[in-house]
Amino acid sequence: MPAPDPAFDFPADHGPHPDFRIEWWYVTANLTAEDGTPMGVQWTLFRSALLPGEAEGWTSPQVWMGHAAVTTPDAHRSAERFARGGIGQAGVTAAPFDAWIDDWSLSGPDFDRLTMQATGPDWAYDLDLTADGPLVFHGDGGYSVKSAGGQASYYYSQPFYAVEGTLTLPEREVTVTGTAWLDREWSSQPLAEDQDGWDWFSLSFDSGAKLMGFRLRGTEDYTSATWIEPDGTTTAYPDGAFSAEPLGTTEVAGREVPVRWRVTLPDRDLSAEVTAITDSAWMDTSFLYWEGPVTVTGSHPGIGYLEMTGYGD
Repeated sequence: MPAPDPAFDFPADHGPHPDFRIEWWYVTANLTAEDGTPMGVQWTLFRSALLPGEAEGWTSPQVWMGHAAVTTPDAHRSAERFARGGIGQAGVTAAPFDAWIDDWSLSGPDFDRLTMQATGPDWAYDLDLTADGPLVFHGDGGYSVKSAGGQASYYYSQPFYAVEGTLTLPEREVTVTGTAWLDREWSSQPLAEDQDGWDWFSLSFDSGAKLMGFRLRGTEDYTSATWIEPDGTTTAYPDGAFSAEPLGTTEVAGREVPVRWRVTLPDRDLSAEVTAITDSAWMDTSFLYWEGPVTVTGSHPGIGYLEMTGYGD
């Protein structure tokens, strides 16, 4: 179980923690084409343990799942991969860093310099990520509480990647630049019994500041946030300090999903509207959710990503 006052060990903690039930390496990138069109990509590798520990070959209790997506203002394209641990089809090594499932990869000489690749039926991307800021630790030094009952995870991010590369779309190849945010999280605790989903925001403001905020929906919603200064200095905010309010829903994949939000953090004079660049960013994968790039207007204009789970499952 995650415990307070974690002592992280890098680069080892960039790698897997097979004694924990769930873990992910999660990248979202806000990109701009040469003609100014906003776009986004997602690259995610999930690890799930059937039992603690690792073993060779088909006796491995680790199961891997990959999700990747490309989002443009007029389309959302996604794909999914599965693999069993122990046979080389998927995995993560900490140094040099390498995360892969089949031919999808996130790899580089270290965590600060990565190449990210994925392909779908009619799309692909090949992107270079270079960090220009420090790692960020959420909650209490990386111990992130998720409910009033004490569910928690270990959670840190690298939100300071600069990105350049290419997207291959059905109609053309696009040169892109932008920024990316990588989340690392692991735990052995599911959501609380009364929680049925979450709304997660990673926002990068024109000022250079950033915000991670989430709302876990339950009998009583539970919120948490991290304010990140341009130099990486952080302030953690407890339950109730950050709020996210839907401003209406639209039908996506037969479900009513909120794709416009009002987010507030009074301590930072934040009151902003978050709007999807396309409503259709539905991940039609084994675990259904919405994930896509957003624009931010109001007190703190900028860009970001929004993930929403538990809508109409």
